[in-house]
Parts: sequence; C-alpha cells; structure tokens
Amino acid sequence: MTLGQAQINLHEVVQEVTRLFLDYESALMRNDADALNAYFWRHPAVTRYGINDRQLGHEALVAYRAAVPAPDFTRTLHDVRITAFGPDMAVAMCEFKRSDTDLHGFQTQTWVRLPEGWRIVSAHVSMVPFQPGLSP
Repeated sequence: MTLGQAQINLHEVVQEVTRLFLDYESALMRNDADALNAYFWRHPAVTRYGINDRQLGHEALVAYRAAVPAPDFTRTLHDVRITAFGPDMAVAMCEFKRSDTDLHGFQTQTWVRLPEGWRIVSAHVSMVPFQPGLSP
C-alpha cells in the first residue's frame, strides 16, 4: 500500500502530535519522569539516543529518567516541524537552544498511534557546534 499525497500532513494529526510534543517539552523542563516515561511506547524495542546516553527498551528508559536530575537550564525551541504520514504516524523535529551552552540542539521523535494512544517509538537528541546557513 502506498501513502497518497492526501494522507501527508492530515491537519488533525499534525495538531494532535504538535500538542503532545509541546506537552512532552513541558514535562521535560519540569523533570516529570512519570509523564516522560508515559509518552514512550512500553516495549523492549523503544529506542532513545540522547546527548551522552542511550536507552534501548522501556525499562532502560525508566531507569535513565529516575537517575536524571532536574534541568538547571531552560530550552527555547526553534523550527518545530511535525510531519504526519497517514492518521497513525508522525515525526516531530525541532532545533533548540539551551541557556547553559553555545551548542545547537536537534531533536527528533517518531510518534505512532497505538491502541493505548500516541506514543514515541524512537527519539534522538544531539547538540553540536552549528552555524546556520552553512551546509556540507
């Protein structure tokens, strides 16, 4: 089955995942580990690659969140992009700036609508020196 153009960026899906993405950001800044864990798929195949860490499986994710202290910085999101692929899958991407570093942050989350609701099945966060406008 192919995904037709009419199925790309369905308005209601983009709106729903955008709200969830922003709610996730709020939970992240509050260090609400229970809320953050609940956004992720409770499955051994869930994957999160962080700045200096990785979690393979939901149990590893829960253990990581339990050990992470509350952030002592703020984040400003830029260029938030939500791309929906049909009614049940979306990719959320953004760039961010943290108050404690000159590095430039990038974040990607793959969201899937499961029987229990929308869940992140894969996530990646990185921070690098970056100069806007320069491309390889």
